[in-house]
Amino acid sequence: MLTAEDKKLIQQVCERSSSHLEQFGTEALERMFITYPQTKTYFPHFDLQHGSDQIRNHGKKVATALANAAKNLDNLSQALSELSNLHAYSLRVDPINFKLLSQCFQVVLSVHLGKDYTPEVHAAFDKFLSAVASVLAEKYR
Repeated sequence: MLTAEDKKLIQQVCERSSSHLEQFGTEALERMFITYPQTKTYFPHFDLQHGSDQIRNHGKKVATALANAAKNLDNLSQALSELSNLHAYSLRVDPINFKLLSQCFQVVLSVHLGKDYTPEVHAAFDKFLSAVASVLAEKYR
C-alpha cells in the first residue's frame, strides 16, 4: 500500500521526468532486451537495434502509461484497465515481464536521478511499480 509520502515522492519524480518520457522508456526497454533476452520474443516485428524508431515509440508509450498511472495512484485498476486487457487477452505477455521491465525502469531512474534517487524514492517506486505489475497481471487470473 502506498503511503501519502510514497505518493508524493512518486509524483515529484514523475513531474521531474515528464520531459524525458521517451528517453527513459527507451532505455528501460533496451536494458530489458539486453538483460532478459527472452523478452524479445514478444517483439518479433520490431527492429530491436539500439535507438530504433520502434523501440523509441514503444518506450514512450510505456513511460507515458506509467506517468498516467502515477496521476491515478488511488485508482490504478481503472487507469490501467485498457492496458491490462490488451496484454492479457490480445498480446498474451507473460506477467513476469512486467516485473522485469520494472527493474530496468528503476535502474534508468537511478542513473538519471543520481543522488536524488534516495532509498525512500527507490522504495516508493518499488511499491508503485509492483502495484502496476500486479494490476497489469489481474486479468490473467
